[in-house]
Amino acid sequence: MTVTPIDLFASSIRLHQGGRIHAGKRTGDTDQDGWQLTAFHAKTDADVHAGHWEVHPDAEEIVSCLIGKIRLYLRPEHPGQEEEEIRLVAGTAAIVPRGRWHRIELDIPSNIMAVTLPRGSRLEKRAEA
Repeated sequence: MTVTPIDLFASSIRLHQGGRIHAGKRTGDTDQDGWQLTAFHAKTDADVHAGHWEVHPDAEEIVSCLIGKIRLYLRPEHPGQEEEEIRLVAGTAAIVPRGRWHRIELDIPSNIMAVTLPRGSRLEKRAEA
């Protein structure tokens, strides 16, 4: 088997049960099986859909700031509560609990990597956006 470099910022990396890993063209398909590793360059809040909440009902998600500074927000679980803000700098990560609505905002242009099971993931426009 020939081993070749993979452009993480242009590819979809799927981690399958049984230990198989598949790299291919990035798509928006959230119904595929297997864990997905996604890395992306984010220059503006639009690059991280900051105007939307996102949820992954089937798994936790690890969100990592590789380069830059970002803020990860968790939506309140109960009325009257405030959003939780987690500040991530280069080399740090946070685990978003399964089924918890979240979003990202940038402090500066950043490289971000996330790993989750995308099956059933949804976006919801923020009311205040």
